[in-house]
Amino acid sequence: MKIIETGFKDLFIIEPPVFEDARGYFFESYNQEKFNSMGISFYPVQDNESQSCRGVIRGLHYQLNPAAQAKLIRVVEGEIFDIALDLRKGSPTFGKTYGTIINSNNKRQFFIPRGFAHGFSVLSNKAIINYKCDNLYSPELERGIRYNDPGLAIDWKIKRDEEIISSKDKNNPLFKDAEMNF
Repeated sequence: MKIIETGFKDLFIIEPPVFEDARGYFFESYNQEKFNSMGISFYPVQDNESQSCRGVIRGLHYQLNPAAQAKLIRVVEGEIFDIALDLRKGSPTFGKTYGTIINSNNKRQFFIPRGFAHGFSVLSNKAIINYKCDNLYSPELERGIRYNDPGLAIDWKIKRDEEIISSKDKNNPLFKDAEMNF
């Protein structure tokens, strides 16, 4: 596995070796020993999968401590623009975002540590996203930041008139008003 640094502490793009032949392909999407040997301490306890159509924007989502989650994101089908927002006070990248395109062709994965909000937009007609989490879902500690916060100025790579966003995500607070305890 190859790790690509992002310039954000503990936020990585991971490229697993993919073995292809006439039958198709095979790759190891997660191996705890390999992650540990690369310095990534990640012990998933929950797998999630979502399917969305083109134009969907989900996020920016996170959970407060003690239920904060690290996530390993991968795309099973389609293509997304994936975003991580650093919420760790004292971090040199606090309040900054990092975005990357991941898809079912490049097999890249996005490792997002605890203390980040996460969101994505769907660039293909359909996308199936799988993500492993190292903490269980906690509805009472779930929080969000508005996807179109002008202070963050995120380019979701979707035309305004094609955006599909839940009412919950439309009504999340701005970054400056969001509750965070990292």
